Amino acid sequence: MKKKEQLSDEEKRLRKRVFRTNVVYGMVFLSFTSLILRASYIQIVKGKTYRQQELTTQFTKIPVLPQRGWIYDANGQVLAWDKPTMNIVMNRYTTLSKAQYLQVANTLAPVLNTTPKKLYATMQGSPGQIQVVLASGVTDKQVAFVVEHQSQLPSVQVVQDYIREYPNGDLAGQVLGYVGALTAEQAKQPQFKNYLYSQQVGQTGIEAEYEQELQGKPGYDLVTINSAGNAVGSVGSVPPVDGDNIQLTLDGHEQAEAQMIMQKQIESLQNTSVENAAAVMLNVKTGGVIAMVSYPYLDPNWFTNGTIGQHANYLSTSGAQLNNVINTFNYPGSTVKPANMLTALKAGVVTPNTLIEDDGYIYIGTSRKNEDEGFVFGAVNPIEAIVVSSDVFFYQVGLWLGKWFGSSTSSGGYFPSSDKTFQNYLDTDFAKGINQLFQGEVDFGLGQKTGIDLPYESSGSFYIEDSREQNAQVPYDLKASEESIKKTGRYVNYGSPASLADAAIGQSQMFTPMELGQYVMTLADQGKRLQPHLLERVYSANTTPNTGGRPIKTAKTVVQSTVHATAAQWSLIKQGMYGVTSNPSGTAYSAFAGAHYQAAGKTGTAQIYIHGKPTDNSVFICYAPLNNPIVAVAVMAPGGGYGAQFSAVIARQMIDAYFNEHHEPFMPKSGWTSTAIPSDWKTSSAYQIPEHSK
Repeated sequence: MKKKEQLSDEEKRLRKRVFRTNVVYGMVFLSFTSLILRASYIQIVKGKTYRQQELTTQFTKIPVLPQRGWIYDANGQVLAWDKPTMNIVMNRYTTLSKAQYLQVANTLAPVLNTTPKKLYATMQGSPGQIQVVLASGVTDKQVAFVVEHQSQLPSVQVVQDYIREYPNGDLAGQVLGYVGALTAEQAKQPQFKNYLYSQQVGQTGIEAEYEQELQGKPGYDLVTINSAGNAVGSVGSVPPVDGDNIQLTLDGHEQAEAQMIMQKQIESLQNTSVENAAAVMLNVKTGGVIAMVSYPYLDPNWFTNGTIGQHANYLSTSGAQLNNVINTFNYPGSTVKPANMLTALKAGVVTPNTLIEDDGYIYIGTSRKNEDEGFVFGAVNPIEAIVVSSDVFFYQVGLWLGKWFGSSTSSGGYFPSSDKTFQNYLDTDFAKGINQLFQGEVDFGLGQKTGIDLPYESSGSFYIEDSREQNAQVPYDLKASEESIKKTGRYVNYGSPASLADAAIGQSQMFTPMELGQYVMTLADQGKRLQPHLLERVYSANTTPNTGGRPIKTAKTVVQSTVHATAAQWSLIKQGMYGVTSNPSGTAYSAFAGAHYQAAGKTGTAQIYIHGKPTDNSVFICYAPLNNPIVAVAVMAPGGGYGAQFSAVIARQMIDAYFNEHHEPFMPKSGWTSTAIPSDWKTSSAYQIPEHSK
């Protein structure tokens, strides 16, 4: 017997390692052999078939729309949202026979409350679309039918979509704006380059202004389809990215209160000629818009829920689609007097001790200008001139700035002898004077766009009487005049000294209510002109003002410019405006009687024409409280009568409502309210009248 070989431990380990290596090499060899054989089979035997499938298979993207971002008010209440809705659709990436289409139509039509013929036509319509909507906003019962009868409804499915909804109807309707289908004109614009034709986009208001934040990004399902039109399979999907949520400075409670106040005040007028009106409340500390009221009111839901036809006449005749706070302008009347007084003080033509005898009228040339309502105020100083709104005092202010001297109850006045001719006077001293007056108003933001974050803002204008046009008012190019005077010392015009007087009392310029709001806010801030804004914060799609998450963007207070004046000059203006609301002789004394706070205001009553009939533009501006201002308000109502009797009443009630909502300590606790949108909002005439319009 052969003796068994004895191996050392090291030799045993070496032999095991060699064995394992041989096994691995063997497996690799077999694997490569299999791959070569498989590749040969695919290339030689099946190659023709696979190449044919590759040529006849296409990939198709089925869009999945994102949810549009929601809009919240300052208190976290929803002003606009995307309401989930269920649609029944037909996917046409699988070819059906005519018989199958007819079967689907016959089966589904009764459930969708239509006829098989109409449903079949819908299925065959829009040939360029791979998915066609058969019914939108379907009920739970209709959804259940489709799910339970899926075998009888090939290519029909239920998908989720969204409908833009404004839960409070016409609350801030013009501010929010509305969405609509992408128009052909919009499709040409760069910002809509990658949009789908099925996307709803902002058309007006906040919806348009912050379209990029609110829109989100569509996703898609990727489906493979062969040449026969049949689905081969689903490759995958890219989920949509929902739009960002935004929070406004707008206070829903105050907005509702303000719209109800405006509606009631208009209804209280007998034989009213008020066809449009506007009011705006601003946060004096930040420039944020607290409320923005544009009458007549508009419900954005009409444009998204298919009921616009029911209100077509109302929309085409009322002007409700205009935001009168930023789109319309009119004569401001005496509300410009504080700014013009400040200009006169800074120019030195008026001092705190100036006294003017107001006999109720004054002559300028051969023209007699009367005090409103035939008032005679006697000796008036600058503060009293603001309190009682003395036109004669401000006539003189305008004339002095334009170097027209000597006007009185018996004299028409004269220009400086150094000007030699009347035309030379108009081109030099008159132009410089009216420029100084108008520029003083421009410094407060009047006569120019405020920069509010809303589309289509208009700006006011300045005018002078033109002797070549029978002394009719014609536009005055302030910038061109200032540039010409700077270069040549003159600006050729054909005005009249009467324009100086008219400008001083607010009858030679037109401003928007938003411009007036910024102006009075600047008065409250003693010259710091803040840019009005509506956006407060932007949140990501999965965060809201109510979840405690951090915003991705927060609006900053923007100081556009500063009106410089001495402390004494600001104090004089403040005293005058306080007297308007607190002095028994003040023009708005009755409107603010009994107020639990002090306010500074100025009434305005400008003579205008509506449909050829003379009437008054009712205007009022104010801020409160007097010594630590929180809010600034401007109200304008063409046809509303005296500023004190209409617009001042609205402003007072708006301020009361805001202070009660925010539980200001000077307001009686018995009147305190909450920040919630009032429970009676939808039963109020402010809501009901537009909803029942035709």
